[in-house]
Amino acid sequence: MTTIPFLAFSLGGPEVAIIFVLMLLLFGAKKLPELARGMGKSLGEFKKAKQEFEEEIKYGDLQARDDKSTAAASPAPVVSEATGKQQYPG
Repeated sequence: MTTIPFLAFSLGGPEVAIIFVLMLLLFGAKKLPELARGMGKSLGEFKKAKQEFEEEIKYGDLQARDDKSTAAASPAPVVSEATGKQQYPG
């Protein structure tokens, strides 16, 4: 059985603490809240765009199904102006 190495890697408490300390040292205490706020807004925008995309796909699928079902229904007769008779298109 083959495992992908990066999937076996997980972050625990000590690893997260080390990453936090490194970020604190690199960016400083004043920049961290700004960075976190920016990341939060970015994540929110990403989730919103993802949701809108999924809704668009679902709406398009429903619209395509509706178009197919109306196309499969028998066509309505059309009255010809020249003859006055009903004709079926198609």
